[in-house]
Amino acid sequence: MRMALAGALWHLAGMFKEKITRPGEVCDRRRGFLRKVGLAALGLAPAGGALAAAADERRSVAFVHTHTGEQLSALYFESGRYRHDVLAQVNILLRDFRTEAVFPIDPLVLDRLYRLQAQAGSREAYQVISGYRSPTTNAALRVRSSGVAEHSLHMEGRAIDVRLPGVDTARLAVLARRQGLGGVGFYRVSDFVHVDTGRVRIWGDPVSA
Repeated sequence: MRMALAGALWHLAGMFKEKITRPGEVCDRRRGFLRKVGLAALGLAPAGGALAAAADERRSVAFVHTHTGEQLSALYFESGRYRHDVLAQVNILLRDFRTEAVFPIDPLVLDRLYRLQAQAGSREAYQVISGYRSPTTNAALRVRSSGVAEHSLHMEGRAIDVRLPGVDTARLAVLARRQGLGGVGFYRVSDFVHVDTGRVRIWGDPVSA
C-alpha cells in the first residue's frame, strides 16, 4: 500500500514539471508542492523497497553525468529521513538534459543504488547515462532504438541507467537482479545497467549468476 502511495505521489509531482537554464535553479512552486505531499512520508520504509533505517544511518550516492559532465555527491538520507534539499539537487542532475525538464526522482531509486554500491564494494561515483526522460525525449529515442519502452519508468523518475567504475557491468547487473526489488536491464555493448523501482523483471543480454 505504501509503495502504491509513493507511486501516486510521484505521479502527481510530475504534473509540476518545469525547465531550467542553470544548474541549481529550482522552481519554488515545485518545492512547495513536494513539501505539501510530504516526501518525508516516503522515508517510512515502503514494503519491499526502501531500506530499514537505523536512527543514525546516513545514505549517500555520488554521480557523474556522462552527457553533461556534472557531478554530485549526495547525502540524501540522514537522521531517519530523506533530505528534501539534496533530493532537489539530485532531480536537477538527473534531469532530461535534452529538454532541461526537471522531474522528482523516486528516492527508492537512490536506495537501490546505495545498496547496490555496498554490495559491489565500491566507493566510486556512478556514471549516469540516463535519468529522467520527458515524454518528448522518450518518443524520440524510441524512433532510434527498439530497446526504449513506450511507457518507460524513466518518464516517472523511477529508473536510471548507470555504470560503476571498477565494477564489471555484468557483475553489477547480477547484483542488481539479486536484490529482487524492481526491474534490471543489462546492455553489454552500451555497457550500462538499467535499474528501476517497478515490478521485478529482468531483460537484456544474458549474464552468469
